Amino acid sequence: MDKALIIYWSGTGNTEAMANGIAKGIEAEGKEVQIVSVDAANKDMVKEATHIALGCSAMGAEVLEEDEMEPFVESIEDIDWSNKKLALFGSYDWGDGEWMRNWQERMESCGATLVKDGLAVNLEPEGEELEKCIDLGKALVTA
Repeated sequence: MDKALIIYWSGTGNTEAMANGIAKGIEAEGKEVQIVSVDAANKDMVKEATHIALGCSAMGAEVLEEDEMEPFVESIEDIDWSNKKLALFGSYDWGDGEWMRNWQERMESCGATLVKDGLAVNLEPEGEELEKCIDLGKALVTA
């Protein structure tokens, strides 16, 4: 059975709001989804899922959050990505999205197939940005 899984880290709640929007899109396509904060996630969850969305806000000099998300991403780089679809998302308050471009390139180099370019939203997802989250969820499970 196809399993949709959203794993995220959120410092201010903006990336969590994006995760909830992506979940709405997945559910709109009639699929079940599990949303998990990265501190409660593990590698086996990713191995078992077929459709995965990973979310993290930009931190510091446009990098992934270093205490929880970065180690988690490192832990899943070596899984078999061949039968999985991946979406990346996150919010930011400064910069130009370099962290998302780097993350996308990193996951593709691990063999992951991204359904769309990583979705980066400035601050809180509202209006058009929230619709992009919903669309990303739909694309994840229909790709």
